[in-house]
Amino acid sequence: MEFVKDLEDRLLFAVPKKGRIYQTCIDLLKGSDIHFNRSSRQDIALCTNLPIALIFLPAADIAKYVGEGNIDLGITGQDIVAESEVKDKVREVEHLEFGKCRLAIEVPVKGEYQTLESLVGKRIVTSFVNTTSKLFEPLDKKAGKKTIVKHVSGSVEAACALGLADGIVDLVETGESMRAAGLHDIYDIMKTQSVLIANKKTKHTELIEKIASRMRGVIAANKYVLCTYNIERTNLAKATTITPGRLGPTVSSLDSHEGWVAVSSMISKKEKGDILDRLTECGAIDIMVTPFTNCRV
Repeated sequence: MEFVKDLEDRLLFAVPKKGRIYQTCIDLLKGSDIHFNRSSRQDIALCTNLPIALIFLPAADIAKYVGEGNIDLGITGQDIVAESEVKDKVREVEHLEFGKCRLAIEVPVKGEYQTLESLVGKRIVTSFVNTTSKLFEPLDKKAGKKTIVKHVSGSVEAACALGLADGIVDLVETGESMRAAGLHDIYDIMKTQSVLIANKKTKHTELIEKIASRMRGVIAANKYVLCTYNIERTNLAKATTITPGRLGPTVSSLDSHEGWVAVSSMISKKEKGDILDRLTECGAIDIMVTPFTNCRV
């Protein structure tokens, strides 16, 4: 009972307890300066610097809990939100830029059915029963048939080879497991990524915005680095076209070298190699790149 009292007045924040995005979520929380200690056997962790209680749940359950109001805030996939049928009860606070993949229909490469329409009235196996049923419902009505959609929670790729299905609906990230099972995708139902979602009726709106702002800073810090360099003022205009920054580069005169300036600018982490090459070509020297751990942009 004492532990229940500890949850009073705290924002309840659901995080996946395991799976492919678990560690990324933990890193995001740490980067957002949300401090907590979690025992390996506990699914609830109280934050020590903010009035937050982290609730570790299966990713597939998070959207349902947030939608019903049991949880204020959560990290889950857009595919899970759609499957849980809670879009009218939650709002997407932030796209988190990880866990990106596609929810797609897959069939055997050499199978008889190679189009969405050809699967109408056939057998589909998936863990996304609601989403799949909604897709086939108008097609069934038009064709006067009934597509059989069965739920399987794991090893969906094996269903066709075992004779359980004519096609499957599953998430495709790299496609390696799909190809290994002799399947290929023929229809994309939706693109999905991890999102921060909140119950529309939560009372913790200010704290949620603070969390979202911090997470936006972590996401931006993962996209950008700070580039600094020295260059002759005569070459400044050309250099700043290479490093325009977000609102503009910071430029200051070098007292020790007349006619020279120091420049600092945010640049894309993915493009830093090409940017440094181009800066060197236009006469920049003392070029340095510094990573961010967090920022506000």
